[in-house]
Amino acid sequence: MQEFISIYNEHKSGIEKFLFETLRNNAQYMTSDVSTIKSFFGIFPSLELIYVSDDKFKQTSPNIFRHKLLTTARGKNRSYLATQMVKKEEGVFISAPYMSSATGESCITMMVFTNNQNFFFDFNLSSLLSRFGLVERHPTFNFVTKAFYFGIGVSLMFFSVMSIGYAFYDYFLQLVNPSEYTLESVFKPIIALTMGLAIFDLAKTLLEREVVYKAYSDKKDEARLLSKFLTAIIIALSIEALMVVFKMALHDASQMLYALYLIIGIALIILSLAFYTKVNADKKLK
Repeated sequence: MQEFISIYNEHKSGIEKFLFETLRNNAQYMTSDVSTIKSFFGIFPSLELIYVSDDKFKQTSPNIFRHKLLTTARGKNRSYLATQMVKKEEGVFISAPYMSSATGESCITMMVFTNNQNFFFDFNLSSLLSRFGLVERHPTFNFVTKAFYFGIGVSLMFFSVMSIGYAFYDYFLQLVNPSEYTLESVFKPIIALTMGLAIFDLAKTLLEREVVYKAYSDKKDEARLLSKFLTAIIIALSIEALMVVFKMALHDASQMLYALYLIIGIALIILSLAFYTKVNADKKLK
């Protein structure tokens, strides 16, 4: 959504002028007759909702969607929305992009005052930008992409649960066999739990960003996601390195050099992550 808002703000004057002129040229459809008002849907493919209020912002019409009507919305007070709009010219107001409670999609609302009535027009932001050629969204490709991300996200969650289940299963087996219970019996489940948490967090973020909310990613979110995932990996590797140190110290101190190599590798990952975080922080400040 942030990407859409940035693109909209960059081209706002041209988009608003187009919407103003088109509405003005089709003012004959602004009546109390629902079937007549619906003519606007044929003019604006990005239009998703229309409703009408009196001069005191009490809604007098149902919520008029492209293929349905919602009569329960009649009588609502729309003054809260009107106060947040910016006057562009006489009798014409427009809102900043926001998330619509009626559709659950990002939109902008234009309000036109005529004949002692306020006509509200909700335009879907992504569809509006697509109509201007500012973003490319193909419905079939969008569906396939979201389905793919959904499948990968659910699969990652499944293996995350399996990793967590294995942690408890392995620990239970060691617990019921006291002769096989060692320090490693504690470390292995902790590593499996940490990896399960990291994979679950990755899957959750993937589903949130690519399936539930939007298909366009924010690069800042990508940096944050990578940092969180690498942090979990570093924790798991650190626990593994500690376990290796204990095993080498107890069984074969001559192999301690391999544990050192592992610790050095972890230190390099930490330094790389710190450098990556600093570079991204510097980009945000510019």
